Amino acid sequence: MILTDTHTHIYSEAFDEDQDEMMQRAIANGVQRFFVPAIDASYTKAMYDIESRYPENVFLMMGLHPTHVKENYQEELAHVEAELQKRSDQHAKNFYAVGEIGIDLYWDTSTIGAQIEAFRYQIKLAKQHQLPIVIHCREAFKEIFEVLESEKGEDLYGIFHCFTGTLEDAHRAIGYNMKLGIGGVVTFKNGKIDQFLHQIPLEHVVVETDAPYLAPTPYRGKRNESAYLINILNRLAEIYKIPVSEIAAITTTNSKEIFDI
Repeated sequence: MILTDTHTHIYSEAFDEDQDEMMQRAIANGVQRFFVPAIDASYTKAMYDIESRYPENVFLMMGLHPTHVKENYQEELAHVEAELQKRSDQHAKNFYAVGEIGIDLYWDTSTIGAQIEAFRYQIKLAKQHQLPIVIHCREAFKEIFEVLESEKGEDLYGIFHCFTGTLEDAHRAIGYNMKLGIGGVVTFKNGKIDQFLHQIPLEHVVVETDAPYLAPTPYRGKRNESAYLINILNRLAEIYKIPVSEIAAITTTNSKEIFDI
């Protein structure tokens, strides 16, 4: 049974003391593919380092996280563009998505203009490089959907990471060629998405941990890690009333479709 964690920050400082042990626990639990989103330029080296240590397992994205859209965001966007181009020119191991990108109005609403600009710019980079996008959305569904509506087309596709919206939001996201990234929230008693997820065909779902954040029950409030992906699959098996092995197979196939592997 092959499990695919479509969103995990395995280079995070949270794993500085036991990164290799964390990776081995995940691999022992069946997680064979780790898709790794970027945050900003300060993490690029750490991402390349773990990719070099686990070349068969780790697949990198490149992008600027919306909470890191600061005064220097133009420089950060130039870094994203340069890194994408460098790998393209060198015919090196590809990036597999532009992400995570999007809009976050939970932490800071004052940067909304810059966040929208950065989001749109990175969507255009993804189209240029024929890559999917991985969307971060927090308290910004209206703003995200406005951008997606203006950018929609066959060349716009990807994953709505850490999906926490309504059933209507889910259908709208799917309408923009997005898979729904389902993580620890689906195991929470107040997570809400577990109440309607059975109405979404599994072909539109991928699974993720967002480690070290959003640990699933029974680890809620503690450091998350990719090994806990199995807890998310177990909950999805309950929701869809099919075996865990089938959940794993379908969601891994969905991830291969998105990331072109």
